[in-house]
Amino acid sequence: MAKKNKKRVLGRGLSALLDDPDREIQSISDSGSDKVVGNIINLEVNKIGVNPYQPRTNFNEEAIMELAESIRSLGIIQPVTVRKLSRNQYQLVSGERRLRAAKYLKLETLPAFVRIANDQETLEMALVENIQRRDLDPIEIALSYQRLIDDIQLTQNQLSQRVGKKRSTVANYMRLLKLDPIIQTGIRDGFLSMGHGRALINIEDSDQQLEIYEKVISKSLSVRATELLVNNLKKVKTNKSPQSYQAEIFKQATEQLRGYIGTAITIKGNEKGKGNINVPFDSYKTLQKILKKIMRED
Repeated sequence: MAKKNKKRVLGRGLSALLDDPDREIQSISDSGSDKVVGNIINLEVNKIGVNPYQPRTNFNEEAIMELAESIRSLGIIQPVTVRKLSRNQYQLVSGERRLRAAKYLKLETLPAFVRIANDQETLEMALVENIQRRDLDPIEIALSYQRLIDDIQLTQNQLSQRVGKKRSTVANYMRLLKLDPIIQTGIRDGFLSMGHGRALINIEDSDQQLEIYEKVISKSLSVRATELLVNNLKKVKTNKSPQSYQAEIFKQATEQLRGYIGTAITIKGNEKGKGNINVPFDSYKTLQKILKKIMRED
């Protein structure tokens, strides 16, 4: 019991220290900062501002409700982390789901670790701490890596050391950002895995990426099946000469027109794309039908 009372007194003492207008703590060198940094205090929820550097953009409302019910029953097990902006004002570094759940429950206070950090340090702390979480989707992780490189001016080697990941792992995540935005959305929404995305990256043409993406979704293809599909496409591309590509285009156009007009047409063309279309007919009546098709008359 004495231990609990001691913690409460400590919490109130730190709160008073942080709110003291005559002893403002703004940096680690300020008097009293050693009593604040690394300690837990109960902060008023309405004094905690959201983190503008939050890498997570998707918050599942159902998961927030479940967390709120857990907090209602068991309390907040892990404190949030905040940084002090000014007297009575704090900014969230990590723990936004807990903060949202606390607001949903209309809690007045929230246990928090207090940090002293500038904007760059806060950005790095927020990104690195959130990257360590397992529930970020691959695109959110990739965007966080990219932001650390762009805003903190880290190299991929430095980044891999900061987040405790191999450089190849960091590179694989960041390559996902080269995918078409539609495919990135598919990964974020859980329709594709990171493995699917890594296979699709090997296709440079965006239209072909989307074509295979649609096949993967419609046929529920595995990562292995997607890799085979991509490899087969690349082999076909490698083995075909420019002339065979042109012949394939003319062949497809011939089949499309034959199906539409309903007669055995022929298409001939050269390597520059110039050519002619031959449309044979055996009677005036057939000619009229062909003309109606071409002119789209009913």
